[in-house]
Amino acid sequence: MFELDITKEFSAAHQLIGYQGPCSQLHGHNWTVQVFVTAEKLNELGFAMDFRVLKKALAQILERYDHHFLNDLPEFRDTNPTSENIARFIYRDLSASVSYPGVKISKVRVCESPSSGASYSE
Repeated sequence: MFELDITKEFSAAHQLIGYQGPCSQLHGHNWTVQVFVTAEKLNELGFAMDFRVLKKALAQILERYDHHFLNDLPEFRDTNPTSENIARFIYRDLSASVSYPGVKISKVRVCESPSSGASYSE
């Protein structure tokens, strides 16, 4: 099994509704998103997937988040924009938009700081 990954960053603000602590206040992060894909075999050129395809798909998804107040986005109207939920939404959006033979999105990791992050997989 082969595993590939890419990483991209975006900046956005959020606040956690109902949370008892400083994160209930409006604040921002420079988020890091890491996407992992798996493949059982390589193509005739010796790679599992063209990184450009994955990078382009992730960039299109992150355009919606970059420099926005995440709480205002439709997917977070009834759900707190936590690292866990952001990872889940990105995973599902990527899984629906990336179709590459023999390749599966295996995990998305979202970090709000260098020492704090969450991953999602199905």
